[in-house]
Amino acid sequence: MIKLHSVLTLLCCTASAFAELRVPASTAYLDPDPNGAKVNKEGISGWTNPQITVSWFGEIKNAGMLDASLVLRLPQGADSHLRLTVAGQKHDAQAAGKGQPITVKFGTFNIAKAGYVQFQLTSLNPKDRPAGDLEALVLDGTAAQGAHFNLDPRRNAASVHLQYATPANAEIALFYNEVTAVEDPVTTYFMACGFARGYFGMQVNSATERRIIFSVWDSGTGQTAKTRTDVSDENRVKLLTKGDGVIASDFGNEGTGGHSHLVYNWRTGQPQKFAVTAKAEGDHTDYAGYWFHPEKKAWQLIASFRAPHDGKWLRGLYSFSENFNGSNGHLQRKALYGPQWLRTADGKWQEITEATFSHDGTGKENRIDRYMGVERGLFFLSHGGFLPGYTKYGDKFTRPATGHPPDVQLPAPTTK
Repeated sequence: MIKLHSVLTLLCCTASAFAELRVPASTAYLDPDPNGAKVNKEGISGWTNPQITVSWFGEIKNAGMLDASLVLRLPQGADSHLRLTVAGQKHDAQAAGKGQPITVKFGTFNIAKAGYVQFQLTSLNPKDRPAGDLEALVLDGTAAQGAHFNLDPRRNAASVHLQYATPANAEIALFYNEVTAVEDPVTTYFMACGFARGYFGMQVNSATERRIIFSVWDSGTGQTAKTRTDVSDENRVKLLTKGDGVIASDFGNEGTGGHSHLVYNWRTGQPQKFAVTAKAEGDHTDYAGYWFHPEKKAWQLIASFRAPHDGKWLRGLYSFSENFNGSNGHLQRKALYGPQWLRTADGKWQEITEATFSHDGTGKENRIDRYMGVERGLFFLSHGGFLPGYTKYGDKFTRPATGHPPDVQLPAPTTK
């Protein structure tokens, strides 16, 4: 005979094991226009265009049945016809407004296998009729147990990095790297040549504009300040010169420093070549960024900056890939990096063939769709897309050596 205490314990454990999962609407994505409705920490509002879809993405770890519902708000007397598509199954539901949050049930979906799953919500209403202010997607059932979703309103894909192994105490005067974009949606920055005082790479600013960017951080408080007005003149980097067509200015909000960029429509799939140089003199270092122009087939100076309170050679070499606006953080970013080479102050070349993977705080728990590897003899970084793939923080990778130093014939920078 089963004791009452055992029965109550069993019921308690069963109930807690099937606790519903609430996924905030603030974590969803809008397609094809990420600005097709308003998304903030309260949820989604102003959704009146039926051409816009709302999607959540999550990693389902257990196959089985999944109950899905939606919490939304509609004015008293208003109605909304909605469709939820999950794993190829489409379920419709009607919402009747009550002026307060209501739960709209879409029924049960069968999740045949574990993996990333998209939950796509479509409005079946006529154009300009509000679909409702969305608060949360609610999941229950065996397939919801242990599922992983990003529950943070920050929707950016994790930033991912390559840290390069370099010889100890080497006087590195030049760092060379190539980047080949594979998947490059808007708001992507592929950084090729990072070093202790700056970074150099290429960015997708909009559907019609791309840039080559080179920046150097200020000294002292400039490492943490938000604006250069908080940085004394003696700590500011100084622009020495810039290349033709290059725009130079300040930057802030991530430390401060000198910024330069060239608007150039670099191409997906075409390797872009970068070289950053350092000349250490006394208590300062002059850093210069050069980019190889694919059409002109020649190296071009982007800019040269003098960094105070330095006097050191290149150090802390790294690369990264960043999704700097979360509105399309569900899209994959991928690029190939390499080959990487360094040249010491005495003119000797050395190839870099080892890199260590790391990621930002978002990649720790919220967005684990990030990884690196070796492909076509080069390192690659991938993040976003809610695709299978995971690399542990600190994992090391080695690519095959090419054995052939690059042909880097740079124009000499001149001061203003």
